Amino acid sequence: MGFGTDALLALRQAIKSKTPITYKNDAGPVTSLSTATHIVLSPTTTLPKTVPTRLRKPGTSSADPQSNPDDFFSLGAVYLAWLLRDASGAEYMKQVRENGYTVGFVSVTERKSVADWLEDKTQTLSGLVPIAGGEHSTTPPGTPPQLRAAASLPSTASLSKGADTTSSPLKRRYVADYSDMEVVKKIKANEIELQDRNTVLRGTKPNNFNSVKVAFAEKLKKLKEAANAKANPPYQRWGESTPSTPGQILSVALILTPCPAGNQYPIIMISSSPTSLITMYNVRRFLQDAVFEPSQEARARAAAEGNARAEDVIPIYRKRTTIDPSGRETETQTRYFVVDSAEALAKFGADAWDRVVCVMTTGQTWQFRPYKWQEPKTLFHHVKGIYFSWTNDPPNPKIKDWNVNELKIDPNRRHVDKSVVAHFWRILDQWTSANKPSLLQG
Repeated sequence: MGFGTDALLALRQAIKSKTPITYKNDAGPVTSLSTATHIVLSPTTTLPKTVPTRLRKPGTSSADPQSNPDDFFSLGAVYLAWLLRDASGAEYMKQVRENGYTVGFVSVTERKSVADWLEDKTQTLSGLVPIAGGEHSTTPPGTPPQLRAAASLPSTASLSKGADTTSSPLKRRYVADYSDMEVVKKIKANEIELQDRNTVLRGTKPNNFNSVKVAFAEKLKKLKEAANAKANPPYQRWGESTPSTPGQILSVALILTPCPAGNQYPIIMISSSPTSLITMYNVRRFLQDAVFEPSQEARARAAAEGNARAEDVIPIYRKRTTIDPSGRETETQTRYFVVDSAEALAKFGADAWDRVVCVMTTGQTWQFRPYKWQEPKTLFHHVKGIYFSWTNDPPNPKIKDWNVNELKIDPNRRHVDKSVVAHFWRILDQWTSANKPSLLQG
């Protein structure tokens, strides 16, 4: 295939010169590649979109696109890879199918290298068969130049003379064998650069995270100032108000007094499944403010506030009002911690599972694999199980024998959230007082 008719070089030249590329069929010009039979690369160059190029498909070893066209990408497939070079992987695959390339298209991982070569950003392309006698030399890089035999090989007489006059023989200059050079060329032409998960994800662009650092610098400064301000009063803990009544002062004194490992703040574990109704994005507002917010909306709100990722440990503060025999009301505040993984739970120490009072499940057994108790019946013998579902969902048969309480959340009526949350705390208080009373604070 010569230079003037080579499909890849013609496409590359059209892209470099920014010549408008159009399509046509037997009826005339068309606007869609799927209905076209030819691609117009220039006023003088029109090629069928099915013509094979010199770009070989992975896993093949043919060197002639004319004799083995099925082993090479067609012009239309290569042009489509360049045309959709900036599209996402899903959008690219969708357009590929719509243009009729169910097979024989450039893969998502190879698309960038093909586009860079067409735009002349790189001079090498894996799988590209060189043009015989064209502008691109078929000599592999690193091949030593062929030297003339008369100039390179010393005569027999000079060798014998040198052997007589010197103690070490002269070294003959290396001359590459022509047949060996041809074999090396064929081997290198059939080489395929392997790509794995790491090489594909590594990329070529340097990542600069200065913008992230600047965006979070002010926020981190405010968090440090708030932490220092709350640490100044000797009796005040993070997230708690200044005590004013004798009951509150006594509660704070008990919290500040060193206590056994079991008498600490209780922990609630939730599922990390994205389909769970309660996630790390909406659990605080649900359990603390008694307002259910769909996880997707809570996540979007957090992202808008600059919190792209949810915290792995979330404190929940619950206000409780008690009435003593004299009729006086006392309001106290109890702290719980919420985690969604065994890794986050491990931050609380070796006795963390002794402090877990509740596990919220979605009915999926894979949730329990990293837990201390992987069998659901055994797990919910040591902790309280809660299963949240929509009011219009049918009963889940998986949890029938798991000893869990099912609580219903209404998809639309937010005024009933308070009763659902109050029921949840009532169930949890009853179980904790009966099984782990040392964890009841306040």
